Amino acid sequence: LQEESIEDMDAFISVTGNSETNIMSCLVAKSKGVKKTIALVENMDYFQLSQSIGIDTLINKKLLAANNIFRYIRKGEIVAMTKLNNMNAELLEFEVTPTSFVCNKIIRELKFPRSAIIGGVIRNGIGLIALGDFKILSGDRIVVCCLPQSIKKVETLFI
Repeated sequence: LQEESIEDMDAFISVTGNSETNIMSCLVAKSKGVKKTIALVENMDYFQLSQSIGIDTLINKKLLAANNIFRYIRKGEIVAMTKLNNMNAELLEFEVTPTSFVCNKIIRELKFPRSAIIGGVIRNGIGLIALGDFKILSGDRIVVCCLPQSIKKVETLFI
């Protein structure tokens, strides 16, 4: 890492076939001043530990595959989803298309489930807070926090 002038780098990615090597490499990079570290961690036992010791982003091929399969079987234009640790809730990110039910609608006018809330909107790369009078437009990316029982209802709004 010293031969590569690691101290001058903004980011470091370690994707060897060994979780321990990836974790240790990222920790060394952090100690040399690298701001952003990404590690491939196949061993799920290390996943929680890696987050708690300061590795910024973890990649796990099994979780990525499962997430892609889950997104495929879901309706709507889900572009990302994650389960919130220690909570019975999920974060979903939808991309609004011109044919989405929510397109050109005011949030207050939608019959949004009580167990779901719009956490924010990304429009043209800018994060926005979406309150009741906010108009949803085509191309918006909407982040929704919801309980499992409301996922299907929320999905129908974005079809």
